[in-house]
Amino acid sequence: MVELPRELLPTDGRFGCGPSKVRGAQLEALATRGASLLGTSHRQAPIKNLVGSTREGLAELLRAPEGYEIILGNGGSTAFWDAAAFGLIERRSQHLAFGEFGSKFASAAKAPWLDAPDVRKTEPGTGGVCEPVEGVDVYAWPHNETSTGVSAPIARVTADPGALTVIDATSAAGGIDFDAAQADVYYFAPQKNLGSDGGLWYALVSPAAIERIERIAASDRYIPEFLSLKNAVDNSRLNQTLNTPAVATLLMLDEQVRWILDNGGLAWAGAKTAATSATLYAWAEVAAYTTPFVTNPADRSPVVVTIDFDESVDAAAIAKSLRENGIVDTEPYRKLGRNQLRIATFVSIDEDDVRRLIGAIEYTAERL
Repeated sequence: MVELPRELLPTDGRFGCGPSKVRGAQLEALATRGASLLGTSHRQAPIKNLVGSTREGLAELLRAPEGYEIILGNGGSTAFWDAAAFGLIERRSQHLAFGEFGSKFASAAKAPWLDAPDVRKTEPGTGGVCEPVEGVDVYAWPHNETSTGVSAPIARVTADPGALTVIDATSAAGGIDFDAAQADVYYFAPQKNLGSDGGLWYALVSPAAIERIERIAASDRYIPEFLSLKNAVDNSRLNQTLNTPAVATLLMLDEQVRWILDNGGLAWAGAKTAATSATLYAWAEVAAYTTPFVTNPADRSPVVVTIDFDESVDAAAIAKSLRENGIVDTEPYRKLGRNQLRIATFVSIDEDDVRRLIGAIEYTAERL
């Protein structure tokens, strides 16, 4: 371990890509607002009002176009992939797989009642582009690939009539600005920019997506109740979930959404994460032993920064030493197997703390 000088220690040492930093004000809300809500029925007005507040806040934050709705369900984004295979994909989907999570949705779409998905795989660290294909009714990709630090633009795919554009926004929602009208489904779990815990998924859905969900639900396709998107739509309109939600998760999410809105909304959040990540990218480009893993600047994520280290420097040893100094979760995504650090620059992470982190990395690398 390299002991860091006090002046190099960030005010908050949490730089993980999920679960991510939770602001102190969110935790305080658990003690104040939560005192009368935690441990009470999720079918009664106080909790239903809280669910309604998260739905209204997210609709405002994401600038929901007319007719779009915020729906939610139990289980996180992994559950949403299975739910989409049952109740959103009609016959065939196309997936951009430029990292772990785009690939996982593609795997979920290999269901026996669906035609084999069209998977467009690219090397980690690079992006991809959907291409219209006859018979494809869902085009899906991550807005931000958490595993690699690649961000992809959101633009509706012009394809067969009725085809839906479906975006995994788990590490993007609340931290990257975009035009919601370009997507039919923008889904996410709240444990990254939105500073909450996992176990729930939310989605901004278009009228066309709702029509698709209702039509498939009315067909003879078997859909488990827990994975029914029609159930999610119906329950969300009542400001509830099928099963008991984690009230603490709802409270922390509600506080974070209101904080972002009070500071200027999605435009403010997008500018903040872009500035914070730019500090890291600029350093990685000039330091003697680092390079940004994502070589094309247009593909670089503003919320997940991946930095490769020269073979003469052991990034794993740096991450271990940082952790012993209270600077945590800078390790790379486990399946990439690269000599790199992965650093979140979500909206709650302060740019000054990132500058101190850079100093801490340099100080540690010089002494290991």
